[in-house]
Amino acid sequence: MGSLPHVVEDCHGIVQIFSDGTIHRHENIDFSAFKIHDDGSVAWKDYCYNKLHNLHLRIYKPKTTTTATTTTKLPVMYFFHGGGFCLGSFAWPNFHNCCLRLASALNTIVVAPDYRLAPEHRLPAALDDSLDALKWLQAMANDQNPNGGDVVDGVDFDRVFITGDSSGGNIGHYLAVRLGPGSPELTPIKIRGYVLMAPFFGGMERTKSEADGLPEKMLTVDLLDTFWRMSLPIGTKADHPFANPLGRESPNLELVKLDPMLIIVGGNELMKDRVKLYANRLKELGKVARYVEFDGKQHGFFCNEPYSDVSDSVLSLIKDFMLEHSS
Repeated sequence: MGSLPHVVEDCHGIVQIFSDGTIHRHENIDFSAFKIHDDGSVAWKDYCYNKLHNLHLRIYKPKTTTTATTTTKLPVMYFFHGGGFCLGSFAWPNFHNCCLRLASALNTIVVAPDYRLAPEHRLPAALDDSLDALKWLQAMANDQNPNGGDVVDGVDFDRVFITGDSSGGNIGHYLAVRLGPGSPELTPIKIRGYVLMAPFFGGMERTKSEADGLPEKMLTVDLLDTFWRMSLPIGTKADHPFANPLGRESPNLELVKLDPMLIIVGGNELMKDRVKLYANRLKELGKVARYVEFDGKQHGFFCNEPYSDVSDSVLSLIKDFMLEHSS
């Protein structure tokens, strides 16, 4: 008699891969540590952007855009959540709070898409979905959807920014390389810049901060490795282009033109050195890239505490970045 299937990969007990290849995803997650902060200043609504895969996004609009006396159109910020490509949703309370805060503090329209998760859907599924989410808004802007009236109200399609946290930051890099300056294939949508919050990158060679194993509440090096084993195409390793933007098989960034980038990381993050290496490389190649490190902060510090004092500083940085690159 053969042995019973046993767990071979385990991600926080939420997602498990068994020895026979089956995958179990637990839906009952304890979110008691996160309380919703909704002061009523932002209206939000969910839409399906991909019927084939049943993928939705949530749009957050400051309520000032809905008043009869307001004619000013607001910029758009796409927010791609984190979770190592294996976890997360815009509906999770930490990400919902984050988007509420971005919309209210920046007076911007936030679009937060979900994307297919690994290991059920390995990369490039999430990357493909992120582009689909942008093309959905493009279709709305081009009046290709008869139900898009409430979506396009108050939207300035000429001022679109991409923000991503962790794996969402990885998605931001992918989109920047894929779309190029001004995102001409998305006309009339024009992407002006990218905000990468501790983008989730990998590589076979450990950086110093990874090797030192900086103590983090949410992450360990083993967990980072688990995310890559669960999300990358089977048989590939962490130098794959989906993981390592500076790897030998990745697009040569020297030959790629990019929109401006704001790159943010916590000073106590395991991934700090890898993110800094990425930012420094962009600057060496003459790209418009600003790197900002927040001393003593760990991974997810903005998304998990978007109403903190340090998050106010993050929002000020983002606001200045948007103003600088809006014309």
